[in-house]
Amino acid sequence: MSATVDTPIDAAELKLRIERFQKVYSDIVAQVRRVIVGQDEVLDQVLIALFVGGNCLITGLPGTAKTLLVRTLAQSLGLVFKRIQFTPDLMPSDITGTDIIEEDPTTGRRTWTFVQGPIFANVLLADEINRTPPKTQSALLEAMQERSCTVRGNHYKLPSPFFVLATQNPIELEGTYPLPEAQLDRFLFNVMLDYLPAEDELKVINLTTTTHVASADPVTNGEEILGFQQLVRMVPVAESVARYAIDIVRSTRSSDPAALDFVKKYVSYGASVRGAQFLVLAAKCRALMRKRYHVTTEDIKAMAIPVLRHRILLNFHAESDRLTADDILRRILEARPAPKD
Repeated sequence: MSATVDTPIDAAELKLRIERFQKVYSDIVAQVRRVIVGQDEVLDQVLIALFVGGNCLITGLPGTAKTLLVRTLAQSLGLVFKRIQFTPDLMPSDITGTDIIEEDPTTGRRTWTFVQGPIFANVLLADEINRTPPKTQSALLEAMQERSCTVRGNHYKLPSPFFVLATQNPIELEGTYPLPEAQLDRFLFNVMLDYLPAEDELKVINLTTTTHVASADPVTNGEEILGFQQLVRMVPVAESVARYAIDIVRSTRSSDPAALDFVKKYVSYGASVRGAQFLVLAAKCRALMRKRYHVTTEDIKAMAIPVLRHRILLNFHAESDRLTADDILRRILEARPAPKD
C-alpha cells in the first residue's frame, strides 16, 4: 500500500504559480475571443474542465460553433488536437487503433504492430457522440476515466494531459443513440450552448464574411497545464462549504431520508459521489479564476447546474409536467439555503 505525500511549496513560489495561472487564463480567453464571439459562460465552463482535468459534454443546436470552440481552445493551449466524427458505422477500433501484421522484407518475419487511433491526442473532439451505437461509445469509457486504452489485451497509456470534449445535438432524435448513464457520469460538465444575442450575431457576420481568417496562437503547453491541475487541487475549501456541496448532491436523490417532496415525485435517480467530487473541484477552479484563494458557497451554486444536470434521471411525472433537470436543480438550490461563508 502506497501513500501520496504532498511536497511543501514555498509561499512566494505558490504566489508566482497562482499569478501565472491567472495570466494564462486571461491570455487563453483573449486568444479564443479572436475567433469565438460571446458564450462567456460556456467558455469558462470548458476552461474549468481543462484546468481540473475533466471531460466535457457540449450540447448545442447546429451552427452554434461547438466544433470551432474546441478547435480554437486546442490551438491556444498548444496541444495535439484530433477529431472523430461519430457515425452509425464507426467501430471501436476506429477510435482506439488496432494491431496489424507487418512483414520484414529482408527476413520475411511477420510481427504484430499497433497502429494508434485518433484517441492518442491531448484534446480529443468526439463530434456528435450520440450518433454512434453504445458499443463504440463505450470505447471512450476507459480513456475518459483511466487515461488509457486496451486493444487485444495490450494496455496503452494515453498522452498527458488528455481531455475528451464531446458534442451532441439536442433536437435531432432520428439516427441517434442516447449516451449511457455510466458514460454521462464521467463528464465533468454538460455545457449548454444557445443562440447568440442579436448584437453578437452581427459581430459573427462581420468576423466571418470577409477575407480575414481569424486564428488563435498558443499561450501555454501541456506540462504547464498539468501543473495548473495540481494547483487547482491545492485551493482550500472550508468544511461548511464542502458540506453545502454534499447537501446539494444528496438532495438530488429521491431515496435520501431528507429528500424534498418534489424530488421524490420527479426524480428516479440522483447524482453519484463523483458528482460531489466534480462539484468541489469545479468550484475550486472557479475561485482561482476569479482571483480568490478559497471556495465560497457562491462558487458551489454557480457550478451546481452544469455539473449535475446530466447526473439526475427524471421520471414520467417530470416529463408530463414538462420539467427539466435544470428546473429541478434550481428548485433544490432555492430550497437548500447556503450557509454563511
